[in-house]
Amino acid sequence: MMHSPTRPPADEVLDVRDLWMRYGTKDVLTGVSFTARRGEVVALLGPNGAGKTTTIEILEGFRTRSAGDVSVLGSDPATGGEAWRARIGVVLQSWRDHVRWRVRELLAYLGRFYAAYSTPDHPRPWDVDELLAVVGLTDHAHQKIKSLSGGQRRRLDVAIGIVGRPELVFLDEPTAGFDPHARREFHELIHRLADFEESTILLTTHDLAEAERVADRILVLADGMIIADGSADELARQMATPAEVHWTQGGQRHVHVATTGDATGFVRELLAGDGESVSQLQVKGATLEDTYMTLVERIESRRPIDEGDQLTRRAQEVRS
Repeated sequence: MMHSPTRPPADEVLDVRDLWMRYGTKDVLTGVSFTARRGEVVALLGPNGAGKTTTIEILEGFRTRSAGDVSVLGSDPATGGEAWRARIGVVLQSWRDHVRWRVRELLAYLGRFYAAYSTPDHPRPWDVDELLAVVGLTDHAHQKIKSLSGGQRRRLDVAIGIVGRPELVFLDEPTAGFDPHARREFHELIHRLADFEESTILLTTHDLAEAERVADRILVLADGMIIADGSADELARQMATPAEVHWTQGGQRHVHVATTGDATGFVRELLAGDGESVSQLQVKGATLEDTYMTLVERIESRRPIDEGDQLTRRAQEVRS
């Protein structure tokens, strides 16, 4: 049963409480809850089949939920009208239409639909030439879409999704097909949208390094529920994932694994000894990929957990 969500705080763009989704007799989502604030970049991670796409489609208003309270920009997406939808940008994995259009013509045409929803505080749409510059397509403005490369098509997908200067942007695998240089430029675009446009970004990606680089918060969805919520550093600390200390001493390279997850004490002792002979000292904390793989594997296999493994214990307690 769906309920009318209570009005969220002014800076809260997403408010999801106990979201359930059932297909036939199968529960795909079993009590998903999270929030997102204005200007925040949130990455939704999870294995295939975890329910990421279903969650995003419910938030976009393209799928009706089975139960739970959902507020998106202060409205229920199940009943959101055109004015509400104009405040949202959706970047799909790929656009297949409009191949005969030229880049600038298409963006100018699509942008006209947002003009009616412009306000003094939030003018719409984005200026086409500025948008082309932002997504790196200025030199291809008069080129037919069918002649664009894969990376250029992906940039156009992004431009189409944000042409209305949305307050909330959904990005589905946004850098698929990007080369490293284009990926770096895209990450800068995400930060511009969040920092200067104050847009909230919710993205899904299988590139964990990308999520670690751009996201303020990481949500991990597994078995139909959010099993982790926090920054990459916070998740690593909660998982008590070991850090590694690398150093050279006496011409030999050494590695120490700090099983407590905090290498500070060991480094202090190392330097207090014969610290002058220590060189090339590096402390390598766990990456998001390390933390994510450990968390999901333990959740899915139901292996015994360590005393310090707070996230896995919490998720298993929820299930019981």
